[in-house]
Amino acid sequence: MPVDANAEPVLSVRDLVVDIGPRTVINGMGFDLKRGEILGLIGPSGSGKSVTMRAIVRLIPHRGGTITVLGRDYGTLDARERVQTQRRWGVMFQQGALFSSLTVLENVEFPMREHLNLSPTLRREIARVKLDLVGLPARAAALYPSELSGGMIKRAALARALALDPQILFLDEPTAGLDPIGAGNFDELIVTLRDTLDLTVLMVTHDLDSLATACDRIVALADGKLLLAGTMAEMRASTHPWLREYFHGPRAHSLEG
Repeated sequence: MPVDANAEPVLSVRDLVVDIGPRTVINGMGFDLKRGEILGLIGPSGSGKSVTMRAIVRLIPHRGGTITVLGRDYGTLDARERVQTQRRWGVMFQQGALFSSLTVLENVEFPMREHLNLSPTLRREIARVKLDLVGLPARAAALYPSELSGGMIKRAALARALALDPQILFLDEPTAGLDPIGAGNFDELIVTLRDTLDLTVLMVTHDLDSLATACDRIVALADGKLLLAGTMAEMRASTHPWLREYFHGPRAHSLEG
């Protein structure tokens, strides 16, 4: 699905500053996420990619800057408005973060139980639809996280992130730990869900294949600041040493041609 270059951003980050203990990890980061796009967020190890995402979704505090979500400055919202805004995004964590004591179906039901006034029967029906949407077999609903493969954990976590029909989807290293075939299938799933559900996606990743096949644009950060934002072609054309090594190094052969 082509992304309108002039589309209004659904998320704007400006001058973001985040401290972890005594260390300033993010120091003036800023970028836009446009409606309908899949945006990849990359950077060297320890550069603060996941920290940036967690600060955006309010899992960790930020010391400075503004985060505007769906046209509203999140920092100016009252408690009720913040909850309403949070219901409009879904988050999938790198390790899945599923509740080990709940079945897969119960994990997907959990956000609905917390935020929606639905009957148990309707909740279960919606959860089963979400599991089908991400490609999990019906038998997976009754399994516990410890009984799932790595790929099934990813899909169950994605189903839970979709439970409240979000407009924005945040993915933290979604293909980490998957074999190349599984990772490729997951990338295709993300693109399909974006197109069919009218999602906007921010994907923290280091996977070059994901960047090439799923992402419309890429945001690179280094030293807690924006390094470059642009298309894959613009990233590959950059003369910055880290970007050149990243996009033209020995693991970048799949991007050639």
